[in-house]
Amino acid sequence: MVKVARKSSVYLDVCSLCRPFDDQRFARIRLETEAVHLILENVKAGKMLMIISPVHYEEIKATSNNMERIEIFSLFKNYGEMIKGSIGEIKNRAGYLYASDFGIADAAHIAFAEAACTDFVTCDDRLLKKCLKMRFKIWCGNPLQYCLKENLK
Repeated sequence: MVKVARKSSVYLDVCSLCRPFDDQRFARIRLETEAVHLILENVKAGKMLMIISPVHYEEIKATSNNMERIEIFSLFKNYGEMIKGSIGEIKNRAGYLYASDFGIADAAHIAFAEAACTDFVTCDDRLLKKCLKMRFKIWCGNPLQYCLKENLK
């Protein structure tokens, strides 16, 4: 039996997607921006899938920077793979995570990433710390860690 390689997939939260628009005077932000660009280059080249959810759209709609909003919506339209799954189950999981001290949007993003069985990437240290404490079945990390894990070039 021949094993078919599955494309790796990634769920970048809005914090990660917006990293390139942050103040680049700080080394950490520049490094994470480069990592996000590397991830997106691989998505655009068809080497991996970028999973998106309705939560992405809601958060980006609220972004005050027009250029940022337009560029990210364009990314979603051209390269995003909308998650498929039971919205009821995802909602229940998000509710559980919210009750476990996650913010509403963070809980929803994680629930969608779990439903897609994909890696979850965030630049939010507090969120990442909570994720690691919960020991989710999906991989959670920041953009740099993800690039190293996937050996992205």
